[in-house]
Amino acid sequence: MRRRLGKWVLRLVGWQTAGELPSRGTFIVIGAPHTSNWDFPLGLVAAAAFGVKISWLGKDALFRWPLGGLMRWLGGIPVRRDRSEGAVQQAADAFAAAESLILVIAPEGTRSRALFWKSGFYHIATAARVPIFPVYIDGPTRRVGAGPAIHPTGDVRRDMDVIRDFYADTRGIRPGNAGVVKLREENCSSH
Repeated sequence: MRRRLGKWVLRLVGWQTAGELPSRGTFIVIGAPHTSNWDFPLGLVAAAAFGVKISWLGKDALFRWPLGGLMRWLGGIPVRRDRSEGAVQQAADAFAAAESLILVIAPEGTRSRALFWKSGFYHIATAARVPIFPVYIDGPTRRVGAGPAIHPTGDVRRDMDVIRDFYADTRGIRPGNAGVVKLREENCSSH
């Protein structure tokens, strides 16, 4: 029912999905390009159309009254920045404790043009030993599309080349805000 409703809402606003995501399991979804305030609500509807219940990380302040209950209902997982183990370990622990967890991360971290993606998604996937599924929002084609699983190898540059190829033809809702598909670590990589 949720899947049909998600597809209906997407059609109603002139969007469609492409590709597939597993409906259960433990994996990370990277959502890019992140160029607009519309990415979040569009992503929620697209998740329903793909038939997946997603989770996402947010700073713990978002989960206080009055919006805390709504944020959790929408799949939010609070992250405490003051904890010594950091967000990567907190997310890896969440994967270890879950039978099914589909965690969505927008690696650009901003709706403005970014010179580098934040590498947390890659480090979480590596620490939790889970695959990464790239998902795009492409404004010009009005599609939200999912790609095949990418299993991190530890060779950051090689894995990012695969991700770059996937996103090569996507533009986002506001194409001028799309960031560069590159991690800062790639500049330091010896591979």
